[in-house]
Amino acid sequence: MSASVQIEPVMERRYGGVGRCKCSFWFAVAHDILGVFIIMVGVFGGLVIHDLLIYGGAIIIFLSLIWWVFWYSGNIDVPTEELEDDVGMIKLKKRGLGKVVRRVSGRLSSGIRNSFRRKGQPVRESPAGDNRPSSTFTEVSLSTIYDGNNASLSKELQRETLSI
Repeated sequence: MSASVQIEPVMERRYGGVGRCKCSFWFAVAHDILGVFIIMVGVFGGLVIHDLLIYGGAIIIFLSLIWWVFWYSGNIDVPTEELEDDVGMIKLKKRGLGKVVRRVSGRLSSGIRNSFRRKGQPVRESPAGDNRPSSTFTEVSLSTIYDGNNASLSKELQRETLSI
């Protein structure tokens, strides 16, 4: 006996009203209302700090743009056909050019990454037989001029050797 299985197609959920990002929408509206209210108090309130209220309200309205951008970008619908490339399912008609671009990009980024890696110190074998990094020192001449009010310090150049 064979059992038949019916699969119902998955329908995308439709969002009515303000869309998916209701919090961002209401935060944006609240900031706009608060900003306009503060501006109106600054203009018509007759207070000494009217300019501070006008500028503060304008800044609050400007910051509400962040919430509007969040709301707008959260409501962008992308068809599932265009999402296939994001999960590793490359479309066959764009396979050749995309493969070449990915290969060139990979080589370029690995070349840049390898150029920034620190080269290892040269290894020199010691008489005991164990491999240790070579300890070559560079002598650097360090000059110091003492300029002080002390009579004991002379104003002549003193040289000291520093090994690095």
